Amino acid sequence: MNRDRYVDFLRAWAIVLVVLGHWLITGLVRGPDGEITAPELLATIPWTQWLTLGFQIMPLFFLAGGHAAGGSWSRARAAGGTAAGWVGQRAVRLLLPTAVYSGLMLLAVAVCSAAGVDPATLALVGWAMAMQFWFLPVYLILSALTPPLHAAHRRWGLRVPVAMCAAALVTDLLVVAVHAPYVGLLNYVLVWAVPYQLGFCWRDGLLTAGSRWLPAGMALGGGLSFWALVGPGPFPVSLILVTGQTPSNTNPPSAAMLAWAVAQVGLCLLVAPAARRFLDRERVWRAVRPVGGASMTLYLWHMLPVLIVAAALYLPGLAPEPAFGSAAWWWLRVPWLLVLGVVLAGAVAGLRPLEGLLAALYERNRPQADPRRPLLLWIGLAASVGALTRFATQGFAYGGRFPVLPAAGLAVGAGLVMLAQRMGVRYAEKPGEALEEAA
Repeated sequence: MNRDRYVDFLRAWAIVLVVLGHWLITGLVRGPDGEITAPELLATIPWTQWLTLGFQIMPLFFLAGGHAAGGSWSRARAAGGTAAGWVGQRAVRLLLPTAVYSGLMLLAVAVCSAAGVDPATLALVGWAMAMQFWFLPVYLILSALTPPLHAAHRRWGLRVPVAMCAAALVTDLLVVAVHAPYVGLLNYVLVWAVPYQLGFCWRDGLLTAGSRWLPAGMALGGGLSFWALVGPGPFPVSLILVTGQTPSNTNPPSAAMLAWAVAQVGLCLLVAPAARRFLDRERVWRAVRPVGGASMTLYLWHMLPVLIVAAALYLPGLAPEPAFGSAAWWWLRVPWLLVLGVVLAGAVAGLRPLEGLLAALYERNRPQADPRRPLLLWIGLAASVGALTRFATQGFAYGGRFPVLPAAGLAVGAGLVMLAQRMGVRYAEKPGEALEEAA
């Protein structure tokens, strides 16, 4: 079965923009005493919040993930697989590299803490190295919900994402208007489930069958709704969290974020034919494919180059330091991004042996395995989601201390998921059908 190059491109493009966006807004300042700080660009220079409209591309990642998951789950069902088996293999694919990355970061935190590193510095670095984790618990939850979500898709089609939009809007109204406590947590799933569910619809042709009017309506309607919500409406323009900004478009995901997601999906579908023709060129595809293959590595490790450059250039005072946010500072963003890109390329190359080890470990928990103890899988997933959520919100060293409970939660959670898969039995996959990669 041929893979859809455009879907793979969307995943790669989303990861590249996330990496570049994080690097662009990260500015280091060396104080007179040699202390390195990282002022929050979006809060310090408010106009930069407009830049987030171009860099908040994660709706397309969820769209591509839903497209791939819909096909993968359909093939697994046809081959006799169970929901627990399918969810287990997706979870292992995400948790293996995440657990290794987290383990190494936590080891570094323990060593630095024992060596007497300043707690404030340790907390800042620990937060920076986990800032991208918000995506992982949400994606794990949506992966676990894929079997019932896909069943709803097969029965009701486009009515499912429409109902999700309505539920998300009601939830956001309760958050903004009456400040209902904890209700906003629902939108961490509902808002991101909309593009994920639309991925099912896209794969089955419900969004593009015979007409471009629906994608055009989504792009125009979503865009106009976004401008109404951030103009006369109560929401800020920033699609990335800004400290102290209330309401926020990401904490929890807001109606404005939902509108932007719908607009992005519509635009993505409109340009799909031209994009596919472009990606059919082998030279183009050879450039795109390696990025998609290394997407998880890039996503997890992309802040490591910032620490390396800080240690090599900023701590000894070798880096030029024009005034934060000045014209000269913006011009220096170009070499800043280039240097970080070179360092990340070297880090990815150095991590290849580790990736090979993880691939071998994954092969021992093949995607066809159906757990004999599915309860272990669900407990492990719940523990992993809780631990990753804690890391995403507080970092690896909240308060400058080693996070004992989240570390134990991730270790136990990932271990239980792996154990459930190891205790599994196998079902036969149809000849010639390969499971698509998880995002």
